[in-house]
Amino acid sequence: MFPSHDPLKFRYSSRRQVTYARRGMVCTSQPLAAAAGLDILKQGGNAIDAAIATAACMPVLEPTSNGLGSDSFALVWTGGRLYGLNASGNAPALLSAQALREAGHTSMPRFGWGAVTVPGAVSAWASLSERFGRLPFESLLAPAISYAEEGYPVSPITAHLWGRTFRDFSEKLTDDAYREWFRVFAPGGHAPQPGEIWRSPDHAATLRELAATRCESFYRGALAERIDAFSRSTGGYLRAEDLAAYHNEWVDPISTNYRGYDVWEIPPNGHGIVALMALNILEGFTFRGRDDTETFHRQLEAMKLAFADGQRYVTDPRDMRVTAGQLLSKEYAAKRRQLIGDSARAPEAGDPASGGTIYLCTADAEGNMVSYIQSNYVGFGSGLVVPGTGIALHNRGYNFSLDETSDNCVAPGKKPYHTIIPGFLSRDGKPVGPFGVMGGFMQPQGHVQMVMNTVDFGMNPQEALDAPRWQWVGGMDIEVERDFPAAQTEELVRKGHHMRVPTDSYAFGRGQIIWRGEDGVLMGATEPRADGAVAAW
Repeated sequence: MFPSHDPLKFRYSSRRQVTYARRGMVCTSQPLAAAAGLDILKQGGNAIDAAIATAACMPVLEPTSNGLGSDSFALVWTGGRLYGLNASGNAPALLSAQALREAGHTSMPRFGWGAVTVPGAVSAWASLSERFGRLPFESLLAPAISYAEEGYPVSPITAHLWGRTFRDFSEKLTDDAYREWFRVFAPGGHAPQPGEIWRSPDHAATLRELAATRCESFYRGALAERIDAFSRSTGGYLRAEDLAAYHNEWVDPISTNYRGYDVWEIPPNGHGIVALMALNILEGFTFRGRDDTETFHRQLEAMKLAFADGQRYVTDPRDMRVTAGQLLSKEYAAKRRQLIGDSARAPEAGDPASGGTIYLCTADAEGNMVSYIQSNYVGFGSGLVVPGTGIALHNRGYNFSLDETSDNCVAPGKKPYHTIIPGFLSRDGKPVGPFGVMGGFMQPQGHVQMVMNTVDFGMNPQEALDAPRWQWVGGMDIEVERDFPAAQTEELVRKGHHMRVPTDSYAFGRGQIIWRGEDGVLMGATEPRADGAVAAW
């Protein structure tokens, strides 16, 4: 029996140390998942195998952020080059702006079938294994199956988020279609407490089916049939035909050079391009220091300008009116930079044509490295769980628009603007390493801060993650963490920024970093705002 204590209370400031290793490293927001990935490395797997095993554990170990019905993206460094995988899904053939309006919606719904696009995450596990993996696919899902079947003690941050969702869902999701969520994720009539054992035989059975079929069952087999049947019986738009037609996409990563370093992201429909656009704008400035008012002001103004363009133009690349190349033009960045003055201003999009998420990263002794992200979008997602499977369906469609003048308006077969973005840093054709931050629209803002903390201000990975963060949340509104410098907060107010300090630090993202030194030594760090861990060998 534990002594009485509050696992979320800390009276005194503390800090993590950077972790070093030679043979391999796994960084993620869940210690048990990181340990599972490290075990795969010790069994002879490579960084790609470790990433798959870790990712497969996360729907069980941190279901508050991702699930078996999530989307994902990956950047993989292997064989001297970087590969990109887009495993986000498209809208079902029956899902359209007209269909949603006829159902009574005036904006995109957060819950229910109107928010569900074809889930892509499990397809990423199979594709990564087939192209780059070394160990048998079944062995990679074994740790996740074990955690689901035998149970595990829920970690403090996950328990906190779980409880918050339970209260929210209890109030809002009263229709029979959502009953399965409560059966699976609140079996005792409540969310698990920190340290309480939670198990899910349904997750275990589905993971076994995925392992045996290399995830084909989800799209063209027994699991697809169960998803289809649930959708039809509850008025959903998703059909077996949508699942059967789905295939993820290998894509060429996009990048910009920032002060000699190449910063890499997945191209649209993801919004990693927003981070690259902001860095392009910031490259034209000289900074006196990290905790300087002018530094913060310029970062915030550049971020707002980049987001204005991202939210105007980013969607399924087939429906974008401008190209990624136009948005990443250094000439266009110079024009946008001229808009930054001494005072804060509301962001407006330019015209470049005229001129609840989990993140993990892995590395091995052979030089392979993976930057991987997997998400429900908001918390547990749509609230829909396919009966008997544990498959919690995400609500990625919530990020579509019902405005038919928007590039991002919902349409059959279309992919929405996507917030989850893995990052990667290289220099002179050699890998520095993967990095990422979780948290919706915080993600490109976190990427910019992590890159600048590293490149401009010489911080080690842990210090780069520990540094108090800011985020633009819309209009002139800026949020900062509680330990953000008070003097700079006051000076930013005088520049016209509307500053506030929220009590909840989770909105500022949770991140991980692995850097590789010239001698092959790995240096890893994980988020101080989460339950994260660095597993090293």
